[in-house]
Amino acid sequence: MNIRQILNTIGIDGAIFYTVLARVLQGGGGVISILFIASFLTKVEQGYYYTFGSILAIQIFFELGLSGIITQFTAHEFANLKWINNYELEGSPEAMSRLSSLLHFCIKWFTVIAFLLFFILIITGYIFFQKYGKGDSSVSWVLPWIIIAAATASSLVVTPILSFLEGLGKVKDVAVIRLIQQCSQIFILFICLISGLKLYSSPIANVISLIIAPIFIIYSSNLNRLKFIWTQLQHWKVSYKLEIFPFQWRIALSWISGYFMYQLFNPVIFATEGPVVAGQMGITLAVLNGVLTVSLSWINTKIPLLSSLVAQKNYEMLDNVFYRTMKQSNFISFICLAILISGVAFLKYKELTIGNRFLPLLPLILLSVTTFVNQFVAGLAIYLRCHKKEPFLIFSIVMGVLTAISTLLLGKIYGLIGIVAGYSALTVFVSLIWALCIFKVKKNAWHTT
Repeated sequence: MNIRQILNTIGIDGAIFYTVLARVLQGGGGVISILFIASFLTKVEQGYYYTFGSILAIQIFFELGLSGIITQFTAHEFANLKWINNYELEGSPEAMSRLSSLLHFCIKWFTVIAFLLFFILIITGYIFFQKYGKGDSSVSWVLPWIIIAAATASSLVVTPILSFLEGLGKVKDVAVIRLIQQCSQIFILFICLISGLKLYSSPIANVISLIIAPIFIIYSSNLNRLKFIWTQLQHWKVSYKLEIFPFQWRIALSWISGYFMYQLFNPVIFATEGPVVAGQMGITLAVLNGVLTVSLSWINTKIPLLSSLVAQKNYEMLDNVFYRTMKQSNFISFICLAILISGVAFLKYKELTIGNRFLPLLPLILLSVTTFVNQFVAGLAIYLRCHKKEPFLIFSIVMGVLTAISTLLLGKIYGLIGIVAGYSALTVFVSLIWALCIFKVKKNAWHTT
């Protein structure tokens, strides 16, 4: 079997290749950055570094899952159109106008939300670190926090444009842009850490990475595509109130619940056990999230195709594509997690310093199991959401509440192991079984009708 046949077997096409390469660089860069962080940041600064990321995740309260929705709605309208040259479309005038209205909505909505996010991040971060920073004045965090908050808010304008292009079938183009962003961010981060810029390193890397996407859009045919679609607006429009909002508020609650499931650990540990342990959790979660993102690349790059097949009611091909992709995603997730656990175990066995920057093996294994299950559940959710419906609303809210209660209660009583054990039990024995039931019931109901 040659290389091309191997790639076809595990489902790697151009879009997946660039997406996975970006995620591998992200994961690999994350692992390598541990060496740099361990060398150029103190343990206290490491705690601030990773807690920055957890607090920045409150942007989901502003984005509210709308980027993914834009991709799906765009793909549904694009199913009735086709390219006639490098940037012009032809087909249903109604679909063309509705597609244009989506682009107008993206730019206007997210520009306003970005300004709101910036000010909320500044206030939230200042209050949190002032209260729980243990009075350590040696860490210069205020200006780095302002810079990274501004970069995060600005990215909220760029991200939906990339999601819109993905809905137009330009998944590979967007994957290339994100790959270059990732390479630049990693390279700049390392240079800044070596240069002694401390907590300024990540903000500077984020700013430089952010400006790459607009540059590539402006100096490519994608700008002409967007200009053409922008001018096609007629009286047919996608109604935010009647079409997007009924879908979005369910997605939004799911995403907000996800914050409490995935982002609550670091701030709680930072506040209760200090920045050193928070740094260990931060590094471990960073690598596990990298594995999750890599494995989900298989299914995420298929969202425009799956959404188009739903719009065409071609359910047989829809299921063929989905089940094949899920098998490939599961395989990649298992292999990556096995390598991660083995690698950390080796580092700890050899008593290398970098091994102590990770959590102990037991919590690492438990979190790895939850990562595999979460990848599987996320795939099921993506399939159902391509129908422009959100059947995981109650599921997400309940899981978010249970996880938050478990984290706060067991964390207070049993510490780190209590947080991890409680989360793992909820994921395996509640989340997985419930998600499978939702998938089976909704799939049969929607495809039968």
